Amino acid sequence: MAEYRTFTTDDAMRFADEHSGLFGEHSKLSCEEFGDGNLNLVFRVENDKGTSLIVKQALPYARCVGESWPLTIDRARIEAEVLIKHRKLCPEHTVEVLHYDAEHAAILMEDLSDYRILRSELIAAKQFPHLAAQLAAYLANTLYYTSDFALTGPKKKQQVSQFLNPELCLITEDLFFTDPYCNHERNNVHSEIRTEAQQLWHDEVLQAEVAQLKADFLSKPQALLHGDMHSGSIFINDENCKVIDAEFGFYGPIGFDVGSLVGNLLLSYLSHFGLTADSSARETQQQYLLEQITCLWQQFSSQFKQLMEQECREPSLQNSLYQQRFMQQIWADTLGYAGCELIRRTVGLAHVADLDSISDSTLRGQCEAKALKLGRQLILQRHELANMAQLVALIQYQQA
Repeated sequence: MAEYRTFTTDDAMRFADEHSGLFGEHSKLSCEEFGDGNLNLVFRVENDKGTSLIVKQALPYARCVGESWPLTIDRARIEAEVLIKHRKLCPEHTVEVLHYDAEHAAILMEDLSDYRILRSELIAAKQFPHLAAQLAAYLANTLYYTSDFALTGPKKKQQVSQFLNPELCLITEDLFFTDPYCNHERNNVHSEIRTEAQQLWHDEVLQAEVAQLKADFLSKPQALLHGDMHSGSIFINDENCKVIDAEFGFYGPIGFDVGSLVGNLLLSYLSHFGLTADSSARETQQQYLLEQITCLWQQFSSQFKQLMEQECREPSLQNSLYQQRFMQQIWADTLGYAGCELIRRTVGLAHVADLDSISDSTLRGQCEAKALKLGRQLILQRHELANMAQLVALIQYQQA
């Protein structure tokens, strides 16, 4: 059995050539390493006819910290298997995995070179009318068909075991729910919002609600999550979008995936107070983002409800009152986890370019303060906000 080694560009070329029939015997291959993430090497391998594929290899440590933060390379298996399963459930909007190699923790997948990263496009104030509807379909299908509504008890438990992901879940547990609420050395707090961050560290009421959300994250295996559903994990073009980077996948609360995405759309909304100087252009982009958030929830909840009503295999879960309560809980969870995403992306270790791209330090601080304030409100009011109209009203009132 071959031992793990970190790929060079030559290794990535050989890997792609050996495990794909796309290049042909006489192709001249080239390779570049272009990943800018913290956990992986990412290569693009291309032949002289323009055909290209992506090789992604898991590193045994976090690059942002170094070898002092070791990580399991089994996360590559998790990512490959989550993406393969999600693609079966939603082929239109999931990247295609062509091969997975366990020894080298490497994945060969389609190249989305004709797509762009959603986060960068939203920072540039681009608009995609199809965004919310397509992501709603991805979430509804991947989450419903891996839940108790669609699977037998034994099958569901087998999958929960298959997708245990303790090391990467621990990263989420720390960075999402713990570090932002204390003066942790991993936090990255902008000097303009130091006072607001310190208030978080002494806010026991907020911390109690975050503890509840964390407890649910730890103990509520409702469906097979993507686990890192942010705008950097979504590629988009003028017709379609596709989800990538599922290495944080595991069985957890449905609202975590939905809320993470909502939180990232809200981060984009808030960032344009600092990114877009023209008030008319800013209002247009922010209105678009609110419309996408509204459409995302409406279409996700509508499709999930329809699947529950028409395809539920478990007799006791076919009860209509139970299904109504279930959707109410997902809504509350969505708001809570969206709030956590706003806060952790503002004061925690892993910031987002949406806010960090704001060049004016004062404006950036103002936007970050808005994110903390809105995040807190979403967490505390998640059971009182009854519907999307109330959420939009809160967002607009808070930011007026």
